[in-house]
Amino acid sequence: MLSRSPGTASRLTLTLTAAALALTALPATARAAPDPLARFHHQRLAWKSCVLGPDDPAGKELEQAGARCADVTVPLDYSEPGGRTITVAISRIRATDTAHRVGPLLLNGGGPGGPSLGDAPSVREAMKDVAARYDVVGVDPRFVGRSTPLDCHWPTGTAWRGAGEDRAGFDRTAAFSKDLAERCRSRAGDVLPHATTRNTARDMDVVRAALGERRISYLGYSYGSYLGEVYTSMFPGRTDRVVLDGVIDPERYSARFWRGVEPANRQALKRWASWAAARDATYGLGRTRGEVLATVERVRTAAARTPLRLGDHRLDAHVMPIVVLNGLSQDNDDAYGDFAQGVRDMLGASQGRRATPSPWLARVLDFVLTGAKSPYGSAQTAIVCGDNAAPRDPEVYWRDVQRARVQDPLFAPVTDNLNPCTYWDRPRERPTTVRDDLPALLVNATGDPRTYYNGATTVRSRWPSSRLVTLRGADQHGVYGVFGSACVDDSVNAYLATGRLPARDVECAAPERR
Repeated sequence: MLSRSPGTASRLTLTLTAAALALTALPATARAAPDPLARFHHQRLAWKSCVLGPDDPAGKELEQAGARCADVTVPLDYSEPGGRTITVAISRIRATDTAHRVGPLLLNGGGPGGPSLGDAPSVREAMKDVAARYDVVGVDPRFVGRSTPLDCHWPTGTAWRGAGEDRAGFDRTAAFSKDLAERCRSRAGDVLPHATTRNTARDMDVVRAALGERRISYLGYSYGSYLGEVYTSMFPGRTDRVVLDGVIDPERYSARFWRGVEPANRQALKRWASWAAARDATYGLGRTRGEVLATVERVRTAAARTPLRLGDHRLDAHVMPIVVLNGLSQDNDDAYGDFAQGVRDMLGASQGRRATPSPWLARVLDFVLTGAKSPYGSAQTAIVCGDNAAPRDPEVYWRDVQRARVQDPLFAPVTDNLNPCTYWDRPRERPTTVRDDLPALLVNATGDPRTYYNGATTVRSRWPSSRLVTLRGADQHGVYGVFGSACVDDSVNAYLATGRLPARDVECAAPERR
C-alpha cells in the first residue's frame, strides 16, 4: 500500500463515497465510459508452440521448459486505437501450484531493444520452488525480437561510437550518427514516433488484460527497471510484487544515458586488470595491474594511429572503447577470460601480427561493424530517442568530450559523445513523471558499470517503502539469478513468495577473488 497521511486517506474515502452515490443516480448507460481499448483488452490469445523451425534453440529451450507462445495485438498509436495494429510476442510457463498461485510475473531483460521472450526458463530456474506459484511470462517489447519488427537496415548493431582523437574524428562520428538517423527516418519513419517506453508500458497493460489478470508482478533488469518505474506510474494499482535489478534513476534517464558511468567502468577495468595480472602466464598482458592497464592504453593509442586488422575487421579509435565497454559488464572468470583474450588479440594486431579474433571478440566486432544486429540497434536507439529529446547542437558534445577526455581518454569520448538522437525528430510525448514512492524490491551491485549504484540508492531514498538489496564487492550488471549470490537470490525469492519486503535493506557480500 502507498503510505498516506490520515487526513489524505479520509479525503480519499469521502471522495470515493460521493462518487459512488452520484453513480447510483445516473442511468446505466452513463455509469462507465466505454473502453476504447476493449477489443485489445478482451482478445483471445492463440497459444502455440514456441519453436519457429529446426534452427531455433531459444524456441526449443522454451518448449522443453513447458512454455507456450502467443501474439498479443496492440495499437500502433494509442491515440488512435481504431487504426493500425502491431503484435507483441509473449511466452508463458504456467504455474503448477494452482492452489497457491500468485499470478503472472512479466519479464524485461533490459536494452532497450533486448528480447525477453526467451528469458522465462532461466528466471524460473532462479526462482526455485516459488516458480510453481507464478505464470512466468517473457515479453518481446514492441519492435523487438518476435514482435512486429523495426529495422532501419543499419551497417551496425549499435549507434554508439567513440569521438576519436581530434575534431576530424568527432566530425566523422557526427556524420555517422546523422546517417543512422536518416536511415531510420527513411526506412521506418511511420513507426518511429511510437517506439517509446510509454507505449511499451501501455502494451504491458494490454498483455495484463489479455491474460485476464487484474494485477501483474514484474521483474525488470537494467532498462527494464525504468520500464517498471514508468508502468507503475502510468497504471497505479495494477502491480503486485515488483523487483527492479540494476536500478536506473528516472531523473537521469535520457538520450545521453552513458554520461556518468565513467568512474564505475574505470573501477571495473582496474579490477579486471588485477585479475589478468595474476594470470600473466596465460594472457601475457602484464604482471601487475598497472602493466595491464598500460597495455590497454597502448592498444588504444595504436588503434588511434592506424586501424588494427583483426580478421576481416578494422578496429579504430571510434570502436576500440566500445569493445572495452562490452567486456566490462559481467564479474566472473569466464567473462574476464573472454575479455583478456580479446585484449591479447588486439595487442597482437597493434604489434603488426596477423590476428584472428577469438570467438568473444569476433562476436563483438560483428555486432559493432556489421549489420547482423541492425534490428537491435534500430529499436534501442528509436526508444531512447523517442523517450527524450537530445541537444541538437554538435558543439555541445564536442565541448563535453574535450573537457572530459583530459581525465578519461578511454571512456569519456564515448560517454560524452553525440549519437543519432542529436538528429532525431522530437518526441511526441513528455517523459513520464515517475511516482514518488513504490513498495518495490531494488537490487544492485556496488560496482555495476552500466546502471551504477548511485541510481539505486537515489531511487531507494525517494521510495521509503521500498527496500534495497546490495551486492558489495562485485562489478556486476544484473544480479538476481545471474551472478550466483545465494544471499541476493534468497532475498528476492522470499519477497516473491510472501509479498512482504524485508524489514530493512539487505547487504550481501560477493566472494573474494583469488
